[in-house]
Amino acid sequence: MITPGTDLRYLLGMDGESHERLTCLVLPAAGHLAPPALVVPRLEAPGLAGLPLDELGVEIITWTDDEDPYLLVSDLAGGPSRMGVADAMPAAHVFGLRDIFPEVAQTLAGPVLRELRMRKCPTEVAELRAAGAAIDRVHARMGEFLRVGRTEAEVGADIAAAIVEEGHTGAAFVIVGSGPNGASPHHDVSGRTIERGDVVVIDIGGPLPSGYHSDCTRTYAVGAEPAAAVCAAYAVLQGAQEASVAAVRPGVTAASVDAAAREPITAAGLGERFVHRTGHGIGLDVHEQPYIVRGNSLVLEPGMAFSVEPGVYLDGGWGARIEDIVVVTADGCERLNTRPRDLVVL
Repeated sequence: MITPGTDLRYLLGMDGESHERLTCLVLPAAGHLAPPALVVPRLEAPGLAGLPLDELGVEIITWTDDEDPYLLVSDLAGGPSRMGVADAMPAAHVFGLRDIFPEVAQTLAGPVLRELRMRKCPTEVAELRAAGAAIDRVHARMGEFLRVGRTEAEVGADIAAAIVEEGHTGAAFVIVGSGPNGASPHHDVSGRTIERGDVVVIDIGGPLPSGYHSDCTRTYAVGAEPAAAVCAAYAVLQGAQEASVAAVRPGVTAASVDAAAREPITAAGLGERFVHRTGHGIGLDVHEQPYIVRGNSLVLEPGMAFSVEPGVYLDGGWGARIEDIVVVTADGCERLNTRPRDLVVL
């Protein structure tokens, strides 16, 4: 049972979000038993024009506001013993289905769909490559925005506009972490004024019209060369990111790529300052499978796309992160971000 979201966009090319009215793709586990059907409010049916539903063999079942859509789903599903619901299905719909199927075990559909989504086809890789080039163009313009005396919020607003100017439909996120704020990996923006000598983490990304996302982080120094201790720690970080990218190839585990980033940082005495996983998958969602993290024994395969983004964070002082998106190839990987990874002084 797949409600609107990125799973439904992946399967049908259908954009949009779930609302209180149920829209749901009913997909039988064995396709020969019944055709897939899309249950949709009648008032929203005109918006389906242009989707390849006939080509995909998807039947459209409409309902009006005086009908119970969960009963329609029940008629279509028959008497299943188990039901997979979309991972991001609203609870209101999950409970609506549970009321209609009180004896049916509910599970998540994600484990099925992620096997498809985390292996990108050439068309998807091309979209991710275009997204990487677009966000690289924004980083190339950072000297326009990042200057002493401006607030993080002012810089962030300019970056968000540039993200759209360079081909995205919007800015999914803009992190401008200056000085001590850079030690918070998921800092947003604030009213803090950027000072001479600040180290600033810029983590930005957004979707292309196709829905495929960019995500790239670079760290900058503003107005002056940073202190020697900062440069030394950053050199360790840069080496760790290079080692982790070099470890990406078919047949290795996600955990081994994480270890390649973590080991040199730990050896330099900064292991406790690397507080997150090395990477996350990317596609129609900014964060999706596979996750590059300790303990993940998933074996990498060609077409898997994910970030490689080690970081070091000194509470109350500064932080730094380097992030590229990579795609596993037949004998290694392709980096989709090509901007310099040095600690650039603006």
